[in-house]
Parts: sequence; C-alpha cells; structure tokens
Amino acid sequence: MSNPITRRNLFGRGAAGLGGIALSHLMGNGDDKPRPHFPPKAKRIVYLFQSGGPSQLDLFDYKPLLNERNGEELPPSVRDGQRLTGMSGNQASFPLAGSKFEFKQHGQCRQWVSSLLPHTAGIVDKLTFVHSMHTEAINHDPAITFFQTGSQLAGRPSLGAWLSYGLGSENRDLPAFCVLVSKNKGGQPLYARLWGNGFLPSSHQGVQFRAGRDRVLYLADPSGVDKATRRQMLDRLRDLHEASYEREVDPAVRARIEQYEMAYRMQMSVPEVSDLASEPDSVFELYGEDARQPGTYAANCLLARRMLERGVRCVQLYHQGWDQHGNLVGAIRNQCRETDRASAALVQDLQARGLLDDTLVVWGGEFGRTNYSQGKLTAKNYGRDHHPRCFTTWLAGAGMKPGYAHGETCEFGYNIVRDPVHVHDLQATILHQMGIDHERLTYRYQGRRFRLTDVHGNVIPQLLA
Repeated sequence: MSNPITRRNLFGRGAAGLGGIALSHLMGNGDDKPRPHFPPKAKRIVYLFQSGGPSQLDLFDYKPLLNERNGEELPPSVRDGQRLTGMSGNQASFPLAGSKFEFKQHGQCRQWVSSLLPHTAGIVDKLTFVHSMHTEAINHDPAITFFQTGSQLAGRPSLGAWLSYGLGSENRDLPAFCVLVSKNKGGQPLYARLWGNGFLPSSHQGVQFRAGRDRVLYLADPSGVDKATRRQMLDRLRDLHEASYEREVDPAVRARIEQYEMAYRMQMSVPEVSDLASEPDSVFELYGEDARQPGTYAANCLLARRMLERGVRCVQLYHQGWDQHGNLVGAIRNQCRETDRASAALVQDLQARGLLDDTLVVWGGEFGRTNYSQGKLTAKNYGRDHHPRCFTTWLAGAGMKPGYAHGETCEFGYNIVRDPVHVHDLQATILHQMGIDHERLTYRYQGRRFRLTDVHGNVIPQLLA
C-alpha cells in the first residue's frame, strides 16, 4: 500500500521539486548538471589565505615617507578619528614606523616589492596587485569570516561551498572543495566553519586534508572490514536512506547518501593525489625542500596543484602567523621564508602545465597593518596593529590583468586615495571569473534569498585582461 499524502509530506515534496526547478533555472539549463551563467575564464581556484593580516607596508605598499618621518607622530588629520583596536587605542603616542626592509621595482611592470619576497618579485609580471583593499572588520574572527563567507557573522556558506553548489565538480572521486592548513603554526585560531557549507546542503562543505597518516579523518575502513563488506554495508545503508527520503522528503538525507558514496570513492583517490613522492626532483627544486615535508605550506601548495589538475574546483590554503603586533622584523622574515618561494612556484608550475590560463590564484589576508608602531618603536624593531582601511591582495591567471597594480593609498599608507576595492567587490570579481553572476547565485533560507556578496559588491573591470 502506498504512503498516504500527509500535510508534511505534501509540503516537503513541493519544496524539493521547486528547489530543483529553481536551481536548474538559476544555472540556465534544464538538466541536473550545474552550469555557469556565462563562459568562465576560470575553471578552478586556489586561494592562498595568509591568516593574521600581512603587513602591506613591509611587503608591497612602498612608503618612503614613513622612513623619512620614522618616529614622528601620526598626524591626526591622517587618522581622522578612525577607530583603533583595544590593543593600541590607549597608546599615548602613535609613532610612524618606516619599514626596515629594502624595496625595489621589479619586472616590466616596475612593481615595488620588499626584499622579503624575492621569489614573488620574480613573477610580478604575472600578477594583478590590488593595493586598495578595505574591510569593515577590525578583529580577526569577523574579518576572516567576512572574507571566507561574505558576512562577519558565523553560519553563512563559504566561498568554496558556493562554488561547489553553483558549479558542481569535475571529478566525481574527489570533493569539489578541498582545504589545506599549514601544520604546527601558531596564531589566530581557524575554525571548520570557515570552509563550511552553512545552510547549503552538507555535500558542499570543504573537506580538510591533514598532514598525518590519515589525510582525511574517518576515511579508512575499520580493522577487519574489507572493501566488499564496506560496499555491501553502504548499499544497505543507501536503501535505508532512500526509504527515509520517501517518507520525509528531506534533502539532508540525499546529502548524507552523497557524502557516504564520496567517502567510499575517496578511499582510492585520496592516497593517489596525496602521494607527493611521485613528483620528480625538479618539482621540489621549484617549490623548495620544505615541500617534501607533509603539512608545510610548500607541500600544501604542491598538493593543491595536484588537486587542481585532477579537477578539484576550489582549493583553500590557510597559513597562520601573520599577526605581528610586536617583533615584526623577525617574525615576518620567518613567514616570508615559509611562503614566498612556494607561492611563486605554484603560479609558475600552473603556467608550465598550461593550467594558469583557466586557474585563478588569490593571495591575501583579512586586513592590513598600521603605519604606526604598536608598543615601543626601537631602532631595530616595531610592531603593527590591525588596519582594515587599506591593504594589498594579489591575483593571477584566469583572465586577470597581468603586471597591473590597482588602487593607491596616501603617502602615509593609512587611507585609500584611488580606486577602493571592498571585500564584496573582490568576491564578485572572483565569481565573475568563474562564470557566475554574483547577484544570481542565491539560496533561499529562512524566508529570504542569500548570496555570497549579500546585497553589495561590484565586479572590478580594471582588474580583468
């Protein structure tokens, strides 16, 4: 006897059907495979997130005036009453701190780069610099959450989850969205919600690959369980879930089925993609010897390339430790030593393999650093507080304008004076390069339609080739 049509069943079936129709309409096709809104420049993206807020004044935004006026007070007219964090807001003095590092112009584009980043300096003609990034968030948690999800409040889907939802996957044996976090790094904490699915179906959440023996947790079969037994168990579990779906018409049930099946396929695909030992010595010469150590930033950059060439849609790297309130001179040297060579190598490697033309590379943190010293300024050292008003991000590949610097900050490096780019503008531009109209990729939840850029954001055409 067939199940009676209850009120809950009716509404559930109606919602599921309308959801499928809406998704097909949203992506502009009538089949079950998501499509971009228009021909994309990028098929895939790797986001090199530098957690903690790298100092743009010591890396990319050359301000000789700060060296000339080193130790002088920040003019009140420059700060203009802008808010400060509680860490430096009570300082009696705000001494300007010139960078201790030498800057030179590089490449045909003559981009200024600090001596801290010799490898990045060598590829500036491939990069698109945005010197006029700005955000509202002044503390780490809301600032990182804003960049990753489009909201300072926790609970929204991450960029990778939106891309998975909107574009699907090109490899059925690997997740559309993978996450790599540098091991043994101190600094501001990172949370799984930064690569979470929020209110999107759980199949779109990021899958974290780790440095240990188990690259993905809970993926291996328990002792004594062979592949045939595992397959039989999943088949019976699928039958139970399908029966549950017939009763409940709950999309979360289908998402669980997809997750179980993906995990089963990943038991074969994850060991293969994670096996860096199969790479030739020339690759490790490019990325550096750190790439031989699983979990380092260099190894994660190399692993990201392997994922991208196998069809992973979005790879998100996180590298902590850029939060240099004190002892910046020594600490930033270490950060650059860990990241500079591998970041540049990834761009070069993608280009050598013919992948850079349709892979978008993004490098940046959640905000910048102040032009004044937090705490005592000495002849050899200084610290810098959080600064959301202006900072630098760079992009490469996938239709970005190479060898181009966008935006400009004032001579004090405190305010933007030309072509500001907001977080939502960057997100809109990233989605545009992926073939997505950021205003049309939406998801209805709790009575309203949400999108990555909320109700803001504009594509920045000057960044595009």
